[in-house]
Amino acid sequence: MISYSKVCLDTFGYELPPRTLTSEDIENRLAEVYERLKLPQGRLELMSGIRERRLWPDGTRPSEAATMAGEAVFANGDIDRTAVECLIFTSVSRDMMEPATASFVHNALGLPCTCLIFDISNACLGFLDGMVMLANMIELGQVQNGLVVSGETAEELLESTIMALIDNRNLSRKTIKPAFASLTIGSGSVGLFMRKCGDAETKPKLVHGAWQANTAHSDLCHGNQAGGKSTLMETDSEELLHRGVETAHQTWKLFSSTPGWGAEDIDGFFCHQVGTAHARLLFDTLGLELDKNFETLASFGNVGSVSAPITLARAIEENVYRPGHKGALLGIGSGINCLMLGIEWGK
Repeated sequence: MISYSKVCLDTFGYELPPRTLTSEDIENRLAEVYERLKLPQGRLELMSGIRERRLWPDGTRPSEAATMAGEAVFANGDIDRTAVECLIFTSVSRDMMEPATASFVHNALGLPCTCLIFDISNACLGFLDGMVMLANMIELGQVQNGLVVSGETAEELLESTIMALIDNRNLSRKTIKPAFASLTIGSGSVGLFMRKCGDAETKPKLVHGAWQANTAHSDLCHGNQAGGKSTLMETDSEELLHRGVETAHQTWKLFSSTPGWGAEDIDGFFCHQVGTAHARLLFDTLGLELDKNFETLASFGNVGSVSAPITLARAIEENVYRPGHKGALLGIGSGINCLMLGIEWGK
C-alpha cells in the first residue's frame, strides 16, 4: 500500500473524438455474420451496456490525441506550461515502438527541455500507474509538478476486427466470442496536472492506494499486429471478468483495511468502464453500493487507460464529485493487475 500527504490533483482536461459509432452501426456492418450465426440484433448493446463509442478522424495518432487533452488541461487551469517538470504518456496506443510517444507530446505542447519525459505501458491501468509514479516523485521532492496524459485510438482495432469477422467464413457462435471485447472499445484522451499541495489546499488530494498482480492469468487478453497495419485482439471475456473481479477483491481488502477507506466512507467510485455485467459483479463481490458508481460506459465504451480518469473528470465537471467527498479510482487491467487510488477533497 501507499500513502501521500503532499500530492494535489490540480486540473483535468479531456478531448472527446468527433465521430460517434453506435453498437447498432457495428451490427449493421456485421448483418451477414449475425444472420449466418443466428445472433439477435441488439446483442452487442444488451451484453455490454454500450450504446455508442467515439472515434477520431482517420490517421489521428495517439500523441495527437494526448496533446489535445494536454491543451485542455492548460485551458482549464492556471498553469504555466514552461514550468512543467515531468510528462508521462500512459496509453495502450502508441505512435511507434521508438521513440517514446511522450517525446511527440512534449514537443507539440511546447514543454521545457528541463521536463522529464517517458512512457508507461500497463494495459488499461497505464494512467493510474502514471499518477502513482508522478505522485512518488512529488512526495519525495524530486519534482514539484507534472502532467500525465493518455490518448487512445481504437479505430484500427475496430475496423480490423469487423473486417476479420466478415471475411471469416468458418466462424461459429463459439469462435466469435474472443473478438467480442474488441467491439466495445472506444477512443478518447485525458490529461491531469498534478502538483505539490499548498498550505491551504482547495483541490482534491491523492492520499491512499493499494494494488495486486495476478499474472497467472496473463493469457486471457492478447493484442497483436496481425500483418501489415492490422491489429487484432483475442479476449476470453468471461474468464477475464471473473479473474479480474477476483483480483479486485483482494485489492479492495488491502485498500479498505486502512481506517477511513471502508465502503461506507467513500462517496463515489470512478472505475475502468468495461461493461454493465462487469460493474454489477464487481460491486456485488466487493460489497459496494452500485449507486456510488459513476458511469460513462454507455456513451464512451471501454476507452482503455483513458476510461477511469475521464470518468472522474466528468464527475467533477457534473458536480457529482465535489468538495467534502472521498473518492476511489478503481482500475483492472489485463495481465492481470488491479490498482485502487483514494482521493480526498477537503471542504
